[in-house]
Amino acid sequence: MVTAIVLLSTERDATNRVAEALAGTPGISEVYSVAGRYDLAAIVRVPTNEALAEVVTERIRAVAGITASETLISFRVFSKHDLDSMFSIGAE
Repeated sequence: MVTAIVLLSTERDATNRVAEALAGTPGISEVYSVAGRYDLAAIVRVPTNEALAEVVTERIRAVAGITASETLISFRVFSKHDLDSMFSIGAE
């Protein structure tokens, strides 16, 4: 499982619309509205790096209202939850 956090800045009145569009996008498991330098944080969980590239460069970039993004690719997860099994249901 490849996980990335995509930090997004949006046009002033587009944050909710962008969040809703991203939340319905295959490969994006969660979208958070956040305070600070960015407006949204999208959590991408996909099986391969190629799938990650598709989500970030094709699906996210296709959403109107995004003005800037920064993608953080995870190397390792530190969690008390078994995230792989939680997100692998139906992934085959």
